This record gives sequence, C-alpha cells and structure tokens, in this order.
Amino acid sequence: MKKISVAILGATGSVGQRFIELLLKHPYFELTELGASGRSAGKKYSDAVNWIMQTPLSPEFGDLVVKECIPNFESKIVFSGLDSSVAGEIETQFAEAGYFVISNARNHRFDADVPLLIPEINFEHLELLRVQNYKGGIVTNPNCSTIGLAMALKPLHDNFGLEAVNVVTMQAISGAGYPGIASLDILDNVVPFIGGEEEKLETEPAKILGRISSAKIELANFKISAQCNRVPVIDGHTECIQVKLKSKPTMEEIKKVWREFKSEPQELKLPSAPINPIHYFEEDKYPQAKIHRNLENGMGVAIGRLRECSLFDYKFTILSHNTIRGAAGGTILIAELMQAKGYFDR
Repeated sequence: MKKISVAILGATGSVGQRFIELLLKHPYFELTELGASGRSAGKKYSDAVNWIMQTPLSPEFGDLVVKECIPNFESKIVFSGLDSSVAGEIETQFAEAGYFVISNARNHRFDADVPLLIPEINFEHLELLRVQNYKGGIVTNPNCSTIGLAMALKPLHDNFGLEAVNVVTMQAISGAGYPGIASLDILDNVVPFIGGEEEKLETEPAKILGRISSAKIELANFKISAQCNRVPVIDGHTECIQVKLKSKPTMEEIKKVWREFKSEPQELKLPSAPINPIHYFEEDKYPQAKIHRNLENGMGVAIGRLRECSLFDYKFTILSHNTIRGAAGGTILIAELMQAKGYFDR
C-alpha cells in the first residue's frame, strides 16, 4: 500500500519524540510534518528539539522544518502529543478544519461523541466518529496508567463481571514528561501524589469498558478507588490491583482468560499490535519494570502474583510501558485500526 502522510503536534516534547521514534519505517504511515510551539516554529527539528530518546534522531526527521500548530498542514492525519494546557483548543481547530486528530492529551477524553479508545477493548466505539460535528474527527488515547489497568480488567469484566476495583500505582518518572521531576525530589524517594491521576484512573475505565448504544456510551457500572505514586523508575508503570467479581472463578480460570485474550488488532495483524496483549507470569517476583516493560516491543501488558484477597476476591500486579503502550504506541495503534477499518476514507 502507498504510505499515508501524517503529522505530529507537540513534536519537541517527550511524547512527540516517542511518536517520531516509533514512526520511523512504519509500514502504513510516512511522517512528513512536525508542529510545535511558536518558539520552535521555523527551525530545523534537530535545532529545536532536546532529543532524549535512546535511538539516534534520524536525519530525515531532523531536517524537517517545524511548523506552528495551526491547521494549514498537508497531512490530514495528525498525532497529538500536545500538553493539556493548549491541546483542547488546537485539536478542536484541526478537527473542524477537516483533520483526523488522534490525541494523547486528556482534554477531549470525556466529550460525549469522542472515543476513548484502547483498540483491543472498545474498537467499536470508533462509530462515534460518525456523529461528530467536525469535518474531520477526534479520537483519544487514555491515560498511561489507565491503559494497563483496563487491559487487565477487560477479560475479567467480560467473563466474570466487575463489582469493585482498588488500584495502587507506582508510576515511572517518564510519565511526568521532560524535564519532569527534579532529581532531588525523586531520588531516594516516593512521591504519593500525581496531580489529576487518581481521578483519571477512577473514571476512564468506565467509559472504555462501557457499551455503545444509540451513538453514545453507557458507562460500565463498577466502582474504582485509586491511589497514585511516583517512583524512581525511568519507564514502566506498576499497579497493584484488587478486584471484587460478580461470579467467583478459580485462579486458573482467570489466568486462562488473560492468556487467551486477543481482539481486533490481533485479527487484523496491525503493525503495532502485540501478538499476545497480556502475558501472565507464574514467577513470584514478576512482573518487574526492568525486565518486562519492553514486552512485545513495549505494547504488551505483564501480569503476575494472582492470589486470593481477604478484602476483595482476588489481587494481582501488572506492568505496562507508559510511553509506548500508554502513550505514543497506543495512539499509533488507534490510527492503524482506523486505517484498516476505512475511517480515514469518509
């Protein structure tokens, strides 16, 4: 297939850089335009960016001239890594002008007609695009900590029913962007607060696991309590989860539905889709960020330590890569799904 031209908004930030890294040699998309703030516009990208990825910046991207984030791009598909302080208005302007915006920002996640999408979980929510009043459209990627949680909950919700969830996160410093947290604040320390994070974890899964009906989402009916902590790990969010279920499966039944879980991205063999979205590990000390964050090229979710809980029914631990599965990689997977399903052709 002929590659489709795409652009990135917020290209100089850490999420924007991850987009660039993952789009190099992508089989569907060709990155041709980069947008950033006015102070970067007009500069070569290599001069405007403080490149922090582990892979070198490719000259084909480094030589691109940065544009302002106004809707005069040639590419009709734009990935947004914009900061939430500016993302809402800019993304709306692009969608109104006929662009398809696939966003990693939080601003539009709870708009009634905007999908909050994890392709393996709620791909059918893309039908909301058909009722949006934009010339183009907006689709959002969930919060980085929500994605790992929702992936673990989906097979439980479908097979056994969820009543209540308690989650405590240990979140990597890369989730705070760059330059992020001062070293003296995080080294030898755990920070028991991440602004707005607990609210996202307590609300986003209900929309993601909800059911689409009459062009709107009926939220899933279960309660979530969340506590979020920043820990001195570079990449990889760890979450300790307790669940109360409507039926009481055995541990082997739970492991089976996790290990067998596959969905539309796997059926379509999308380029960024993990072969197995969920991996369960029997080892007592797994999952671990240093070992499992790059599972399935950073797109897999690692689960371990399933055991009975004295307060809920079961408890377990998950690990997911926050800037790949939880940000740029998950957002690119949404675009791959939209392309495969023909949404860019409307």
